[in-house]
Amino acid sequence: MKAVELRAKSVDELNNELIELRRAQFSMRMQLATQQLTKVDQVGKVRRDIARVRTVLAEKARQA
Repeated sequence: MKAVELRAKSVDELNNELIELRRAQFSMRMQLATQQLTKVDQVGKVRRDIARVRTVLAEKARQA
């Protein structure tokens, strides 16, 4: 997911995206703890996606 794609979305869509990413992050943390996660690099990717969404939301909040 790129920041350009996120900037095209509305605030509600971004909030929904953030919720979904947080759920995915929680699920991956649980899988990691129980040693069921095969693609460990996905954890870092989800973290960066969450940061991107939060950054875009902050930018939109400053503009409003």
